[in-house]
Amino acid sequence: MISHDTPGPSSAAPRDTPDPGNAPDPRDDAPQYVLPLVVHIEKADPPARTDALETAARAVLVILSDERSQGAGEDAGEWARAMRDWQDARIRKVVRRARGAEWRKASALPGITVTGKNAEVRVFPPVPLDGWPKELAKLQVSGTDLDDPREPGEPEPGGLVLWMNPHLDMSAGKSMAQAGHGAQLAWWDLDEVDRAAWRDAGFPLSVRTAPAARWRELTGSDLPVVHDAGFTEIAPGMTVAVEGTRRTRPWSGQRT
Repeated sequence: MISHDTPGPSSAAPRDTPDPGNAPDPRDDAPQYVLPLVVHIEKADPPARTDALETAARAVLVILSDERSQGAGEDAGEWARAMRDWQDARIRKVVRRARGAEWRKASALPGITVTGKNAEVRVFPPVPLDGWPKELAKLQVSGTDLDDPREPGEPEPGGLVLWMNPHLDMSAGKSMAQAGHGAQLAWWDLDEVDRAAWRDAGFPLSVRTAPAARWRELTGSDLPVVHDAGFTEIAPGMTVAVEGTRRTRPWSGQRT
């Protein structure tokens, strides 16, 4: 599930991307990288959809905050250059699925496994668009259709909320990538103090589908909004509204 929507932090528009249309985008001239995410889906015990979305969002935050992704020059972590190059171009994320031996092989590659209530998502440092490790390249993109056995209920108190567009029909894999984009916008929206506090609290967040009547309100405010370029599954447009970063940050006692 490739999304080409979110600009890097060094771009002129660090939160939202306009519909691309036919206009050239300078980010396309940069080397293109992709952030791989692999969700563990066993036939007999698949994770719930919302659990998978929330776990994918946290996985993106975990790798962004990992010390191996930080620094520059002699102090750079082993993933820092790839993370920087990835964020300076289009922010592409690809979600693939694995089970059994495939999952074990993927888990042996450098990366981080993040666990939710039942979901497991492994995130890997960015790779060139055409340079996937063979263990990941052969994994399937399709087949990530997941369901919630029951309504997820109200968002968890004390955390950020990623509101999904109620008017879109996206596969779980596509939605996981979009949730990851929303989490990344939230990360960029915080200063170092609030980032550290959020990380130390375990990145509390919820992913929910917005009520149709509220979607216009969310996207008409000053909240960060993910815009998809429309290259896979859906037409160009808004997919996720990120609520919580510019209001009270319950995970941080530093300020509001």
